[in-house]
Amino acid sequence: MRSLRNRLAFLFFAITLAAIGALYLYLAPQLESRLRDEKIAQLEAAAQQTSAEIGRTIDSEEGFDAIAELVRDAADAANARITLFHVYTTAGGPTVDGVPLTDSTDRRAPASFEALAKRAVASGQVESAAETEIDGPVAEVAVPLRPSAGGNVARVAVYSTPMSDVEGNVDVVRRQIVIAGALALALAVLAGWLVARALAQRVKRLEQAAEQVAAGDFSRQIPVDSDDELGQLARAFNDMQRQLAQLDRARKQFIATASHELRTPLFSLGGFVELLEDEELDEETRRRFLAQMRLQVERLRKLTIDLLDLSRLEAGSLELRPEPVDLSELAQAVSGEFEPVLAQRDAHLEVRLTGRPVEALCDPVRVAQIMRILIDNALTHSSPGTDVVVSATRDDGFARLAVRDYGRGIERQALSQIFEPFYTSDDAQGSGLGLAIASELAERMNGRLGVESRPGRTVFTLELPA
Repeated sequence: MRSLRNRLAFLFFAITLAAIGALYLYLAPQLESRLRDEKIAQLEAAAQQTSAEIGRTIDSEEGFDAIAELVRDAADAANARITLFHVYTTAGGPTVDGVPLTDSTDRRAPASFEALAKRAVASGQVESAAETEIDGPVAEVAVPLRPSAGGNVARVAVYSTPMSDVEGNVDVVRRQIVIAGALALALAVLAGWLVARALAQRVKRLEQAAEQVAAGDFSRQIPVDSDDELGQLARAFNDMQRQLAQLDRARKQFIATASHELRTPLFSLGGFVELLEDEELDEETRRRFLAQMRLQVERLRKLTIDLLDLSRLEAGSLELRPEPVDLSELAQAVSGEFEPVLAQRDAHLEVRLTGRPVEALCDPVRVAQIMRILIDNALTHSSPGTDVVVSATRDDGFARLAVRDYGRGIERQALSQIFEPFYTSDDAQGSGLGLAIASELAERMNGRLGVESRPGRTVFTLELPA
């Protein structure tokens, strides 16, 4: 029973067995009761048709033999046994003589006949009952008979007929239910086992694919062969597998790129330290080595901060403090930080503002961080002397910060990847983390970072809710 296939087959068996049991226990008694009621109703109808002739014997002077003959004729017509009781009056009222006046058969009348006759005398109406005698169940009907002039009941005719045919018919039905139920059980078990096996095979494919994914193999796709729940599960599993494959590739790329990015400055620092140990170095060379070491240390510092920010963003632990911010003032303040770099690269940075506040609901520290990344990216990946334009506008309920440069542009195939961690073009500088961090920060502030590029013009636009 640990197998899903066996459990489903057993479930089919149990449900079918319960349905057959309910049918057997409910239908057979209901059928027997209905057949008995119909038998009694038929006997009542026959009694009503033949009892009138027997009632006329009350007013006649016919002898016992004539009455007995009339009762036998009526019994033949009604296809039933008739027992005629005489009613006499006592101080306590009318009562039935315990010895029948006559009987259409030579058999002894059972006590139930007298009891039913007394009920008919007491009520003055036709009474019926189903009794179990020595020979089996019997339908009984008692008809009170009065003189033609009216008055008290003088005689009671008790009609009776065996109901063995009812039991026989019910037994036949029971047997048919059992036979049909056995066939249904066999078919249910077979169908349940086949269906369960098909489901188990599909579940087994999911299990095997999950084991492969757990082992690090993301290449196998599960065939989606239906639109049912298992088909939807297979489709969801394939989507999960693709995402895991992407994450695995990103993880491996992250490790390889991070290792390379960290290894290069560390090796460089180690080499400079060995060179500085040479006592014969002149002062000018020593200062040049120290300057290079400072550059490598700054590179390590920036890479470490970027890695920390990216990991905190991915873990959801970076806390944002949104507040109303004037993006025009923020753009001016951040742009002023790049004056030394602009002077070194012989570049010009222009801030274009509308003259009125451009407010947005955001974290000013993180928006400033995004602007630094975009401006630094524009200066780093463009030729010396390239102009950069920063603008702040508001439109359609959104505030927008744009950083535009007039460099060589971004290749079309790279546009869909530039916001991925560690992605850089072949000749690009940097770790490839800045734009990934900027895009993630924009999304965390319910904004969006987009890019448009063609040769000679690239625009990064930060869109924030106003």
